[in-house]
Amino acid sequence: MSGIREKLTDGLYGLGWATVKKLPEPAAKALGRKIADTVWKRRGKGVLRLEANLARVVPDATPERLAELSKAGMRSYMRYWMESFRLPTWSRERAAASFDPKGAHHLKEALASDRGVVLALPHMGNWDVAGVWVTRALDTPFTTVAERLRPESLYDRFVAYRESLGMEVLPHTGGAAFGTLARRLRAGGLVCLVADRDLSASGVEVSFFGEPTRMPAGPAVLALQTNSLLLPVTLWYDDTDVMKGQVHAPLDVPEAGTRAEKAAAMTQNLADVFAGAIADHPEDWHMLQRLWLADLEERTP
Repeated sequence: MSGIREKLTDGLYGLGWATVKKLPEPAAKALGRKIADTVWKRRGKGVLRLEANLARVVPDATPERLAELSKAGMRSYMRYWMESFRLPTWSRERAAASFDPKGAHHLKEALASDRGVVLALPHMGNWDVAGVWVTRALDTPFTTVAERLRPESLYDRFVAYRESLGMEVLPHTGGAAFGTLARRLRAGGLVCLVADRDLSASGVEVSFFGEPTRMPAGPAVLALQTNSLLLPVTLWYDDTDVMKGQVHAPLDVPEAGTRAEKAAAMTQNLADVFAGAIADHPEDWHMLQRLWLADLEERTP
């Protein structure tokens, strides 16, 4: 990304955080839908990639159905951004009432144990809304990681934003993050990780909607290494202002095998849970990047 483009990108995000949060809520929602529909009509790379990904999720969908899903998907994605821009202005009460998860008892029981807890989520709904619900409704801080973004000033904006919501944010790159996460878990803390796309070269190969891809081994490895509980969490929107979700039961640890084999089995189980939720709510899966190995290999010269 050129220096000029980086400055423009940072400026646009800065404008969003400064301006959108000041809009009346109906105006912000209308703006989000308008932007989503405009981007969808342009049929850019992100929209086309989203449709290609959704074709795996809904293999019997007609081109017309895929177009409907991608349009709904872009609206869901823009709802994520509009909410994120406005989250810092929400009252504690609003934040606590913004998420209604099924199975919340799984998380509460895990937090009440003497063990650390790892929450693993796919790119569904708004993970920041779920996170602020944890810090506000459950009064529980947690640690997460953030992908390094360019320009650096944009990454700094995201870190400051998430820290303002009560999260401890570590950079994804570098080995120090894993050690810090492990220490938090050994102390009985909570770690939340987005875990449906591998950003490293060390991901675990899994079957996802019948095709191979890689997902990060980190959630399972952390849970195994620190004797923590690993809970999948899935998110989706409906036609209300309250995001819905499911906190799933802790994943079982295989009785036999090496730590690497156990981590691989748990990561496959995690992928299966994600796939079930994504199949039920495909329009709320915000995957606008290449994911499956076949697609990644196509891009390799």
